[in-house]
Amino acid sequence: MKLLVINGPNLNMLGLREPGVYGNDTMESINKEILSKAKEKGIEVNFFQSNIEGEIINKIHSAMGVYDGIIINPGAYTHYSIAIRDAIASVNVPAVEVHLSNIHKREQFRHTSVTAPVCTGQITGFGKKGYIMALEAFCDE
Repeated sequence: MKLLVINGPNLNMLGLREPGVYGNDTMESINKEILSKAKEKGIEVNFFQSNIEGEIINKIHSAMGVYDGIIINPGAYTHYSIAIRDAIASVNVPAVEVHLSNIHKREQFRHTSVTAPVCTGQITGFGKKGYIMALEAFCDE
């Protein structure tokens, strides 16, 4: 099995950005934990992070026929990027949406995800464990 982990805008700032909301872990340290769990399960994982919507869309498109699944944290694009939503819908690759914080307990504008309806599922509010939960969800398919 081969999975692609995509992280959207500002996630490169983890560890510095609002640690009370997002924790003290960096994207690098979270990726190491994902990679470690993936190795235990015999899964190949690749990582991609961008603050640019078009780059995320291109990466989703490139996943078709290459990856068995996508774990995606679209960041703020979750709430308004119809383009990322359409990219996920256009590829025949199952996707699980992950959020470190519980978007439903935050500001009202964060309560709606335009990307979740085209994903297999959404994991929100479990911090970095959400990525591991998503990885394990692919193992259970």
